Amino acid sequence: MSSSEMNGLSSLSRSVRGVPVLITGAASGMGRATANLFADQGATVAVTDINTSGVDRVVADITAAGGTATGWRLDVSDDDGVTRVVDEVAATFGGLAILVNNAGIATFAAIGDPDYMETWVPAIEVLLTAQVRMVRAALPHLRAAPFARIVNIASTEGWGATRFASPYTAAKHGVVGLTKSLAVELGPEQITVNCVCPGPIDTAMTASISDEDKAVFAKRRTALGRYGSAEEVAHATLNFALPSASYMTGCILPVDGGLLVRNA
Repeated sequence: MSSSEMNGLSSLSRSVRGVPVLITGAASGMGRATANLFADQGATVAVTDINTSGVDRVVADITAAGGTATGWRLDVSDDDGVTRVVDEVAATFGGLAILVNNAGIATFAAIGDPDYMETWVPAIEVLLTAQVRMVRAALPHLRAAPFARIVNIASTEGWGATRFASPYTAAKHGVVGLTKSLAVELGPEQITVNCVCPGPIDTAMTASISDEDKAVFAKRRTALGRYGSAEEVAHATLNFALPSASYMTGCILPVDGGLLVRNA
């Protein structure tokens, strides 16, 4: 083997080994897959979720597989709780370099429903305001990191719209706008801010949809003709978080099997 083959020709690292990362909504679905993937890649993972038992399971799985993870119960709608947990994560791990804003809820309501606002308020709070809250709490730690990455999880609802989903759709459009604005604001500090927009993905949120209905929808609407997996979304998130992803910011990436590009 030549010296160039041994040492490599590139200078930018694709390793997150030993890098501290905090993932919200990590007890299940895309958050869990993201935590597992980062752990597989050697990152030090803060598994956070409002579901304590789910957090414990994810931490146990990662630890059993030889990874490094610690769990925290986190309600992303709780200002004081967010600040406390983020500071504890940074103190425990010796810093924080990557924030993945993944926590979410499924919210649907027709605009004319008498209790519409009971759906609207938590949708905006959990899906949008919580991401602002997490960034604000994490920012002092990200500024002190050797490199810093923020990855916000939105949805293809951030590009288009679905009937009876205006609270969810408005929040996801907000995440897209937030990502773009923070990319511009934090760019001079070399903190990148990017957004992943999953399309039809097999998670707990879509578990109530029958396999037959999923197959019909996927064949009719996506280029690949299938639902995606949570791990496929996780890999997109990881790519934005790599040290080598240093010139990508303000990107809005659909992970949707070609849903957005298909006309017919």
